[in-house]
Amino acid sequence: MSGQELIEHKGEGTVEGGGKPMIFTFGDPESVLDRRELSSYFEVWHNNRWFEPPLPMDTLARSFNMSPHHRSAIALKINLLVARLQPSRWLSPDDFERFAMDFLQMGNGYLEWVPNMAGRLAKAKVALARHVRRGTKPGQYWFVTGPMGSLDHEFARDSIFHLQQPDVAQEIYGLPEWLSALQSGLLNENATLFRRRYYLNGAHAGFILYVSEPLVDNETAEAIEQRMKSAKGLGNFKNMFVHVPNGKKDGIQLMPIADVAAKDEFSNVKNISRDDLLAAHRTPPQLIGIIPQNNGGFGKVSEALDSYFEIEIVPIMKRMRRMNDWFGLELLNFSDYVCSNGDRITQEGERMPAGAR
Repeated sequence: MSGQELIEHKGEGTVEGGGKPMIFTFGDPESVLDRRELSSYFEVWHNNRWFEPPLPMDTLARSFNMSPHHRSAIALKINLLVARLQPSRWLSPDDFERFAMDFLQMGNGYLEWVPNMAGRLAKAKVALARHVRRGTKPGQYWFVTGPMGSLDHEFARDSIFHLQQPDVAQEIYGLPEWLSALQSGLLNENATLFRRRYYLNGAHAGFILYVSEPLVDNETAEAIEQRMKSAKGLGNFKNMFVHVPNGKKDGIQLMPIADVAAKDEFSNVKNISRDDLLAAHRTPPQLIGIIPQNNGGFGKVSEALDSYFEIEIVPIMKRMRRMNDWFGLELLNFSDYVCSNGDRITQEGERMPAGAR
């Protein structure tokens, strides 16, 4: 049941003074932003002008900062791509970096053909994936902004290069391959927000203060109640002194019901959700600054980087270089990667031994 359920015990449970003991419980926790229904978005419909994405692009854009592990894993891929980028007169480094970020985070990357006076390619300009929609007609794309697409703009026909990470359910848009870890990333974020609110609040329902001392009058009880209510925000986590002259040993008891400070599974939630994100990104933990929890460590960073570049970055390079065929020009090329042992890995994925030409 949602909300507060109040149960009053009547009859024999009354105490002196006519008061009745009460027990109250709270209902099941409910998320403010429920992500369980994201699967309902896994369909594509259109408004006779453009197709709507299978997932809200605004939601994917906001999830970029849901976890440091998620953003760092994407930033690592972008940095490795930018480091090997060879300059081109048609594609600027800034446009390429934004294109790479959109492709890795949003699952879609768009470049617009900007013609010169002669109708040939002047430059390839990035179009932000958050706002680009594929039109219902062949070669048609829209730039959609404002409430309900009120500031939409149609690109020139056949002027948009669209690179997508394939989705098994539809071929209109791509979906990011890390999407399976979205729930873990949101859980990581929620755990951090809960912990921050826990420390900022300071009034934690982790115990019951039971007072059975007959010498404690109503005035003293109200003073204790007010002091406990004020123990939050600034001044929290302070001790409280209670003096009852001639009181008994067990007249005031502190009975813990939940050791929130030590056993709230915060570390486990953070670690498990982090591992899910790294598995979805296939990123070695030592490459994004994670500290090992064992004496053996993670192994050599250089060897992990060599393998990561060969099995993860090279395929991304080859996908992105499809734009060369679409534009009919060598817009995008990457320099060779030099391994820790001197071997070279080309943009085509060939490993050349040290000293080979």
